[in-house]
Amino acid sequence: MLQLHRYLLMTLFVILLATLAGCEPADKPITITTEPMPTAEETKAALDSQAPTATSPRFGIYTAVNLSADLSHLSENQKEMIPLLIKAAKIMDRLFWLQAYGERGSLMRSLPDNHTRRFAKLNYGPWDRLDGNKSFVDGIGPKPAGANFYPADMTKEEFAAWEQPGKDGLYSLVERDEIGKLKLVPYSTKFARPLKRAADLLRQAAKLADDKEFANYLELRADAFLNDIYQPSDMAWMEMKNNSIELVIGPIESYEDQLFGYRTAFEAYVLIKDMAWSEKLSRFAKYLPELQKGLPVAEKFKQEMPGSDSDLNAYDAIYYAGDSNAGGKTIAINLPNDEEVQLAKGTRRLQLKNSMRAKFDKILLPIADMLIASDQRKHITFDAFFANTMFHEVAHGLGVKNVVGGDTTVRQAMQEHASALEEGKADILGLYMIQKLREKGEITEGEVMDNYVTFLAGIFRSTRFGASSAHGRANMIRFNFFSQMDAFSRNEENGKYRVNVDNFEQAIKALSNTLLTLQGNGDYAGASKLIAENGKIGNQLQADLDRLANADIPVDIFFRQGLRQLGLERSGEFARDRGK
Repeated sequence: MLQLHRYLLMTLFVILLATLAGCEPADKPITITTEPMPTAEETKAALDSQAPTATSPRFGIYTAVNLSADLSHLSENQKEMIPLLIKAAKIMDRLFWLQAYGERGSLMRSLPDNHTRRFAKLNYGPWDRLDGNKSFVDGIGPKPAGANFYPADMTKEEFAAWEQPGKDGLYSLVERDEIGKLKLVPYSTKFARPLKRAADLLRQAAKLADDKEFANYLELRADAFLNDIYQPSDMAWMEMKNNSIELVIGPIESYEDQLFGYRTAFEAYVLIKDMAWSEKLSRFAKYLPELQKGLPVAEKFKQEMPGSDSDLNAYDAIYYAGDSNAGGKTIAINLPNDEEVQLAKGTRRLQLKNSMRAKFDKILLPIADMLIASDQRKHITFDAFFANTMFHEVAHGLGVKNVVGGDTTVRQAMQEHASALEEGKADILGLYMIQKLREKGEITEGEVMDNYVTFLAGIFRSTRFGASSAHGRANMIRFNFFSQMDAFSRNEENGKYRVNVDNFEQAIKALSNTLLTLQGNGDYAGASKLIAENGKIGNQLQADLDRLANADIPVDIFFRQGLRQLGLERSGEFARDRGK
């Protein structure tokens, strides 16, 4: 019996080591542990029971959400497709780890306890994404601005002097060769084996697709993984209109590259389309050309017309992976980012309804109770939150994509500031669109004050993401700019804010003009000045954010996700393939 006890203990010890060691290297099959994430309350209680240390993570800032959706209307083929799409998404997850930090397993083995490991998994590295990328692990320095896209010792000056065509490309890494010189390495070369596996999974899924356009997109996206040519699949993605299952996958956003904003990070979303909600939203896209003409900026900055194929749809998310799952969670998507595709086809705006509802209920409402004036609290509504978020994404299609009178895109001209300005522009032009569509009678739910007050409460929600990300800097620019124009006021006695309507509407016009002009001129120096002056959290705002933290209001959500949450667990291959 004693030998049996020893055997069982040794077996448990080996299993524990295997669990803590993380996944295998990227060129081996990816496995996902089945250990469930604790809730924020459970982990906070566990942390409170420990002696405080300098490395204790702030895991209590996240609250758990089960990610699920109604799949009853899907065909058997579509249900068979979902596990394949989730497996492909998990490959994107591993690739993003390599881009953002490096090998996940080596980091996990070095961390002192399960709480730190779980927090590192949420942040895809040892830096707290919602706290200015501060390290929460002893002995690890600041996060490199260029993440793992560039050599750690490379300077901007060295990069500028490097005479290499395509060095600002979206789908390559910069490394050093055997004699220390810079070299470009395409993603399809660097990550050849995992991308081949992902391509194979998409081709298998394509055979199960009921919708021909979706099958075509999956095939073309699989091709792109192997040749780094993503535009054909972006065009095909724009042509999909009737697919019930949606997949956003690949190297897409450039937020992770805070050195130049050039390189794209791997991510994935698996989504289920809400046909009824999508039908309600479809009518808005046709107004984009008219709204472009009415922008509050000089005529030369609104000559580019948005594509006519732009559309709006609502979805329930069932899986996030990679860049989209790191730190704060995305609740709406506007893609593709390719400027040529945008001008030819427009963009698609995907509203992630279940994720949005979770943030509204668990975060925005408690914030409004603490920080919004009692007589304006009634204007905090989910319809307004949904509309503000949706039109933020639509507004990405307004303005210009290319510098006026120049030969570069706005993204290239603005370098590391491009994302912050673009997010700020979308925030403020979203409100402009709501104003105009209400005037036309196209939006009739509630009243415009709902949008204004919910927008103000939303600034407090988003500002808690910190000022290190593009969205964070955009939030601070907006808050400080509006504060300077007295768009809102703060009651010193109770610490609550109220919208000052006339000034608020003037601030919308003024900030719209400022951001559109900076982008249209490709004014990098002007953007740098704006961010330096307005991109920081002031003392009063920080004190109010501290009040929210002290009240244990979550900063953001994390997901319990995978086949188990979807009711698709089964014996055999997929029984082990559970969510994180």
